[in-house]
Amino acid sequence: MAARQGSCFCGAITYEVTGKPTLSAFCHCTRCQKMNGSPCIWTIHFPASAFSWTSTNPKLDKYVTDGKPYKTRYRCKTCGCCVGSYNSITENWSVWGTQIERDENGLTKDYDALKPTAHIFYSTAVIEVGGDGLGKWEGYENKSLRI
Repeated sequence: MAARQGSCFCGAITYEVTGKPTLSAFCHCTRCQKMNGSPCIWTIHFPASAFSWTSTNPKLDKYVTDGKPYKTRYRCKTCGCCVGSYNSITENWSVWGTQIERDENGLTKDYDALKPTAHIFYSTAVIEVGGDGLGKWEGYENKSLRI
């Protein structure tokens, strides 16, 4: 199985994910918008067994937000960047596609295996996205109404 490396902005926190994602999508939910100051994020979910921290003595803050007590988020204490979250219900780790290692041209390594397949929670999108050919869903892909 392919191993992919990821990190926070400053590189103090690093992780590795292996295998095939269980989900890869652009999330437009209001929680992601507010927490990241962005219209959407590229979220990639992996089973817990596919995720591991690779930093030596990672300096992380962990926190839980109101409304999702089952989801623990992790942030680098140095740069403040959120580097992942663990969902205890689905037993999946979520990482951000933009934090996966890039090649010499600045492109995400192993992009074809990781690329997004949908826009999720699109009913709360703050920008119109077109031209990428991806389906738009009210909730999760194939588990909610397609818009």
